[in-house]
Order: sequence, then C-alpha cells, then structure tokens
Amino acid sequence: MTDPLPSFPASGRLSWPWRLPVLGLAVALALAACSKEAPKAKGPAPEVTVVTLQTQPLALAQTLPGRTVASQESDVRPQVSGVLQARLFEQGEMVKAGQPLFQIEPALYQASVNEAQANLRTAQASAVAAGLRAKRMQQLGVGQLAAQQDVDDAVATHQQAEAAVQAAQAVRDTARTNLGFSRVTAPISGRIGRALFTPGALVTNGQAEPLARIQQVDPMNVDITQSSNEYLALRRAIAEGGVEATTAPVQLKLSDGTDYALTGTLEFADIDVDQETGSITLRAQFPNPEGQLLPGMYVRAQVGQGTQQQALLVPQAAVDRSPKGEALAWVVGADGRVHQRTFTTARAVGDQWLVLDGLRAGEQVVLSGRQGLSEGATVRIKLAGAAAPATAPAAAPAGEG
Repeated sequence: MTDPLPSFPASGRLSWPWRLPVLGLAVALALAACSKEAPKAKGPAPEVTVVTLQTQPLALAQTLPGRTVASQESDVRPQVSGVLQARLFEQGEMVKAGQPLFQIEPALYQASVNEAQANLRTAQASAVAAGLRAKRMQQLGVGQLAAQQDVDDAVATHQQAEAAVQAAQAVRDTARTNLGFSRVTAPISGRIGRALFTPGALVTNGQAEPLARIQQVDPMNVDITQSSNEYLALRRAIAEGGVEATTAPVQLKLSDGTDYALTGTLEFADIDVDQETGSITLRAQFPNPEGQLLPGMYVRAQVGQGTQQQALLVPQAAVDRSPKGEALAWVVGADGRVHQRTFTTARAVGDQWLVLDGLRAGEQVVLSGRQGLSEGATVRIKLAGAAAPATAPAAAPAGEG
C-alpha cells in the first residue's frame, strides 16, 4: 500500500518539512551560477635555470686499493758457518751496498788461507824444479844424449807441476773468499731492520732464518689491484676508439685519508689473474725521499684509465632519483615545455655524473627551479651556461649564472 501524496495547504505556503529541501535547491542553483563566471587568470610560467649539455674530453680515473712494497728487498744471510762475533751497524738505519754488518769469528778461515798459501808456494817450487829439468832434458834430446822418452816424461812432469800450482791457487782463492765471507756485508742499499741474531750465536751457511733484512724504500712500489672485468672493459673501450689510452701520473691517498704529496708512474700490469679474487695487479712507483711511505701500508691509488673524447656530463644538482634509484632530469624542449627524462650514469666525476645514455649534447636540463614542475608545463628559461670542462679526477661545477 503506497503512501498518499502530500497535500499543500490552501494558503500556498509550504509546511515546515518541505522548507529545507527547497532551500538546499536554491543554494545549489546559486553556486552553479557563480561557477559559470569568468575563469581565474593563470599565473606566469615558472622560471627555471637550465644548463646546456656539451660533449668534452674527459680524463677517466679510478680509485683502487693497493699496498706499498719495497722496490728492493734482501735477506742478509751468512755464507760461512761460525760464531757471530760482532754486529757492525745500528738497527733501523740506512746502509749502503757492501757495508759491513756482522763479523763471524775469522780465526779458522784465516788459518785455511795460511795453509792454502803454503801449499801454493810448495807447488810453485815443484813447478820451477820440474821446469828446469824439462829444459835440460830437451837440450840433451837435441844432441841425442837423452832418450826421447825421458825428454817427454820431463816435459809432462813440468806440465803437471804447473797444473798443481793452478789448483793450489784455486784453493787459496777459496780460502780467501771464505775469510771475506766471515765479514757479512749489505747486498743492497736501503733501510735495515732489527738484527735477528746477537753476538755469540752460532750461524751456519744456508740457515733458514736471515740475520737481518734490508728494504729499499726510495723509490717505493705500490701494488694496486683491479678487477679483471674492469680491466677488460677498459681495453675494449680503447680498442673501439671510445677511449684514448694515456699515461697520466698516479695519485696516492694514505690510510689516514691524507694525500701523498708526490705523484707516481704506472710501471706495468701483471700478466696473471688471481684465481681467488679475479683481479690483476698493477704496479706503480713513487719517490719516497723522506721515508713517509713504509712497506706494507694500505693506500688508495687514483689511476688514469684513459681519455674519453666525447664525454657527456650533467651536474649532480640537476639529477633526481626515482624510487627505483633511476636517474631523472627535467629536459626543456624546443617548445618551452619540460619533460622528465630517465637516463643512465656511469660514474661520478667531481660534482657531475658521466652520462651513458638517455641524454644528448645540446639539450637543456633544468638545474634549479624544479619544485612544482609538472609534465608538459611551460617554463621561462634562465641560462646557467654549459657544463664546465672536466679534468681527472673531478669536474668543475656548472655555474649558476
């Protein structure tokens, strides 16, 4: 059963329950009329500062870990056996090649020299007598006053005596050499460490432990490790012509974060790849006149990787990151509208990013004023200039203009 329709009063005035809907309808009509008024005037286009991207030569450099290694290193070992008699150097000082370091008891070796010298004199005397007899027998042989066999025997005896003299000389020289070895000298110049044996200790020829160790620290070598994949990528880029090989000096950063004042040169790259780490070893050499570098120090070396002739750099201040970590930049088109572009970077070069792809030379990238920009919005351009030329390892920042 349906509700009966409402009845209107004879006076023509609505009852109270009907006044509210009618009032709401009137308000809605009034608002709709207001909305049809003239639209609000739009504000001026936002002003942005842009930088024009340009290609430029870029000296590529890579920071790699390394260890300092003495340019020369030698263990001081005894070449004869005996009791250590004296230490002839100050531990930790610089020594020169040939400088006496240790003295081994020389009495036995001096006695061997004396004996060898006496044996040599005996052999020389026998050789003189054999020579005189051979000469007389040869004269008799000429007059056929001696049998030829006797002459030949006399000559052979003289030759044997001469050979005995040479053998005695060799024994004497060996004895003298051993006597000389009783004074242990420095095989190379460099800094000598602590003595591992003290006077009174028995040392032997061929012992496993050295008497001391000498290291040449000026110049100092630095062994630098680089991933074989990075090395191959660089070689490939050079072969393809994208990167030009260079011989830039090597910069060094010490373990405490300070820079080493002197530059080094890259000597060579090892021909073997470490099977455990998959890396190769590069060796650089640095002058070390003040001995600041010590063997075994951990350092970081900045090594030149060649020059990329057509490098494209974008200021880091112009780059945003997406939630996925992708590099984003606002690019102003020829129509004055901005579009957000995703691109790929290779590495940081100072305060700029080296672009792999996604951006092109000549494009204008928004450097400042990005807040509130929307896709396709019209902007007013204020030039900040081209990206400044980059040098290894850092690039100069683009000016704000």
